[in-house]
Amino acid sequence: MPKVKRAVEWNKSREHKIDIEVDGGINPETARVSIKNGANVLVAGTSIFKADDYAKAIRDLRGS
Repeated sequence: MPKVKRAVEWNKSREHKIDIEVDGGINPETARVSIKNGANVLVAGTSIFKADDYAKAIRDLRGS
């Protein structure tokens, strides 16, 4: 998460904010860690499309 943390710090010093995206390896655990560290956009492919139940996989990523 060092890059995410650096992006968060960069955002703090700017008037116009950027989205902080994490792409790759997103699952329920890494989603929580990414959000906790400041990411606001997550790209999840395999964890959804390889799941038997897409809707459940998305709910799990959202923590609901």
